[in-house]
Amino acid sequence: MNTSNPEQSAGGGRRRDLKEIRSRHPAFLTALLTDARVAAAYRGERHEFRSRLDGVLQALRLMLMTDAFLGLAAYRLKARLQALGIPVLPWIAHHVALNSADISIADTVVMHPGVFIPNGRVVVYGFAEVRPTAILLPWVTVGPLGGGVEAPTIGPGAQIGSGAKLLGGIDVGANARVGTNAVLLDDVPPNTTVVGMPARPVAE
Repeated sequence: MNTSNPEQSAGGGRRRDLKEIRSRHPAFLTALLTDARVAAAYRGERHEFRSRLDGVLQALRLMLMTDAFLGLAAYRLKARLQALGIPVLPWIAHHVALNSADISIADTVVMHPGVFIPNGRVVVYGFAEVRPTAILLPWVTVGPLGGGVEAPTIGPGAQIGSGAKLLGGIDVGANARVGTNAVLLDDVPPNTTVVGMPARPVAE
């Protein structure tokens, strides 16, 4: 799959877009602790941290226990280093995410703190946005349609099922559910379940 950076194939306007997107990347520690809290809650573990140090220790524990959390943490580090304009190290962090959990998240993606990736094997690229408490299950692909750059926005609490493909500049509403192996090309209202190829709402 081609996950090339749109900055490399478009003009100065795209570069300005990328600069603005990088400015929206959360601070590393804020994102890491929020991700750890959400991951621990989903795993049925203690998720109310007693202090920042306790949160860091819990995050390190999760990195040791699950490759997916290590991969997400590596992505967080990559995004922050890029926002700070540090060379080389973001490339290393990106490859840690790839090699540990098959997580590939492009520079153009805004990934809010508190996203849960339980098992890795996730690709997100293009001008996508993933909001807090969204869940991305294995083999999910989120990206543009065809040769475009506009990609989905996934709302808070939305769950994207295993093998689903979300394509184009669509909106997935809060707490929506996208079924296993669905191919989603259209907006999904909040609190709606969609399934199929192409994905359609499930009748109530």
